[in-house]
Amino acid sequence: MNFSSTVRNKARPLALDLVEAFAGRVRDGRLAPGAKLPSEAEIMGEFGVSRTVVREAISKLQAGGLVGTRHGVGSFVLGGGEVASFRVATGQLATLLDVVAVIELRLGLEAEAAALAAARRSTAELRAIRAAHDDFARALQAGSDTVEPDLRLHLEIARATHNTHIIDLMTHLGTKLIPRSRIDTSRIAGVDRTEYLKRVHAEHESFVNAIASHDPEAARAALRTHLWNSRERLRRAQARPSAA
Repeated sequence: MNFSSTVRNKARPLALDLVEAFAGRVRDGRLAPGAKLPSEAEIMGEFGVSRTVVREAISKLQAGGLVGTRHGVGSFVLGGGEVASFRVATGQLATLLDVVAVIELRLGLEAEAAALAAARRSTAELRAIRAAHDDFARALQAGSDTVEPDLRLHLEIARATHNTHIIDLMTHLGTKLIPRSRIDTSRIAGVDRTEYLKRVHAEHESFVNAIASHDPEAARAALRTHLWNSRERLRRAQARPSAA
């Protein structure tokens, strides 16, 4: 396989191209359930990438449920339903796996951010959080784009932590914080877009209210539940034929 001519796309990280290459081998049967992936050194040699890129790609494949790793033995293609679940369109598979990986990063970061915001937010900061939340509802009702108010909601919560590192990291992630800015989450999940966004808005309502009530524990739990639900919706969606 000539990686540079058939797989590599310089517009996105090399790890995502490597993810797509191995997912393709699973789909076409070259890597059967239970098959062991080549060693890191073999993958580096075949694709001409660094060890860091290989490890990042393996991590994304694990996050997406395509492979499992046995310590000291290697990585193996998962069998049965796990392999059959990869029915997302070829062009979006690597992106979907990366979206899931970003959500896993956010689980710890934003849950704690919500708790800090509940404890530290000012009246003005709560007003900004509620404004973003209300703008989401208006955009949903009008059938317009909800990505901007959704992103603003999460960033306003980060600002209310008064922690510059959290604010910087969340700002750096930018639109990566919102899965549907990168993939059509409602279509992949096989549900009506409006119903999907209503569910998201209801989950937002829970942690916004907890922040308003100065309840760190409830805010942490509600935002963690929201992100967990987002992650599980995407992971389950991989098993839906309608996502193909």
